[in-house]
Amino acid sequence: MAHLKQQFKDALSSIEPGDDKANAPEAHRLVRDALEADTKLAEYGVDPVLIGSYKRNVSIKRVKDVDVFVRLPDLPNDVTSKDILDRFFTVLHAEFGSDDDGHRRTKRQDRSLQVSFPEYDLYVDAVPARPYWDGDTWEIPQKGDEDEWVRTNPEKLTSLSSEMNAAHDGYYVPTVKLLRQTRRSILGSGKKPGGFFIEVAAYQAFASGLVSGNDHAEYYVSALEEVSKIVNGYVTFGIRVNDPTLPGHTISIRATDDELEAAKTRFAEAAETARDALGEEDEGKAALAFQKLLGKNGDDETVFPMPPGFNEDGSKRASAISAGARTVPAGTRTFG
Repeated sequence: MAHLKQQFKDALSSIEPGDDKANAPEAHRLVRDALEADTKLAEYGVDPVLIGSYKRNVSIKRVKDVDVFVRLPDLPNDVTSKDILDRFFTVLHAEFGSDDDGHRRTKRQDRSLQVSFPEYDLYVDAVPARPYWDGDTWEIPQKGDEDEWVRTNPEKLTSLSSEMNAAHDGYYVPTVKLLRQTRRSILGSGKKPGGFFIEVAAYQAFASGLVSGNDHAEYYVSALEEVSKIVNGYVTFGIRVNDPTLPGHTISIRATDDELEAAKTRFAEAAETARDALGEEDEGKAALAFQKLLGKNGDDETVFPMPPGFNEDGSKRASAISAGARTVPAGTRTFG
């Protein structure tokens, strides 16, 4: 069996965010500082916290967006979602304005304010949140409505992710990263369903007890098979994926029917390819299969490397002897 332990470690290193590890928290800090400095938001108890894939350590190269969850525990009931988004725009546009080329850096969205950082090639989404009546969860502006809110609990996913990682001896987070990279490779960057759906599907698969392994290869193949089944269930039978942070709720996907059908087909093919690769005795052939599944990272570099002794096409390198060269013991005279 081809477990290719070092190659999987190298692949994980290849998809790890590079400079974004420093740039993302700095961009978050700048937005946070601007919001906390506003007197009106201070009255509302403004308390921003980093959320999203970057916070959960499951982001892959490159990090393009950073999510800031702006908790407002003292927001009055008569402040509408439109009001608070207006305030966010006023504060953040005053602070960040436009770039040197005159391009506006702030953009109002349905549920958040986006601030671009061209120097880092990423942007920050600042999402306002008010307490839900239960006191444990939050509400954020509802897309497309001037004063409707939708319940959410993003910080819970961070803690659940950490707990699941510990329960699986540190294999959960790397496996999610590999699955997100696979989604990008087989579907294409920017295509739906996105990485968040695959992450939540992976969490559901792990929580079911059906994902297991002894190394990265086994966990990756096992998880890919279970996620493929979940994608198929969603597309074929309409079986929704549970939101692990809100019992009784499910997550929605913004994807076309064609995108969903493509995801079902390609994840099924990927799962079969991965299982065959794991059982392959020829490490070169196995590496080629994993290479195809994981594609290239955000720097356009091949993610999965070939093991030592193999060419890029998966064939074994010829040894000196098999290539026709003769080795001569030291001190031996040769005659023509």
